[in-house]
Amino acid sequence: MTSVRPLRALGAAAAALLLTGLLAACGGDAAGRDPVVPATLSAQSDAASPSADAETLSYAGRTGATALELLLAADPSAEVTGEGENAFVTGIGGRVADDSKKEFWSLSVDGEPAQVGAGTLETEDGQEITWTIETY
Repeated sequence: MTSVRPLRALGAAAAALLLTGLLAACGGDAAGRDPVVPATLSAQSDAASPSADAETLSYAGRTGATALELLLAADPSAEVTGEGENAFVTGIGGRVADDSKKEFWSLSVDGEPAQVGAGTLETEDGQEITWTIETY
């Protein structure tokens, strides 16, 4: 018969590791800023879109951070091709833009379309950064 104790110890170690990571994520950086970016994912009520797939992501701007840096902090699994000023966002929150439907992820700041790419767009405190699936 196999002992349950090694499994309990493994489970306790995994829980301790998870808790340590969560506590570290809640701490601020040396400048006192919170590295965690509160973000809101939402699905549009379009019958053609599965409700589990996010259609919009919004988060607050932060002075000194690009829209791309904040996106990756809010959604580390976001899909991006290229990097820096050549970065092109293709997927957010598990929702990938569908080329066959001529979809793309559109970036806006305070409700206005961004004039530069996410890797170039320097955000400011108080701005609302929004990504939305759109078609061309």
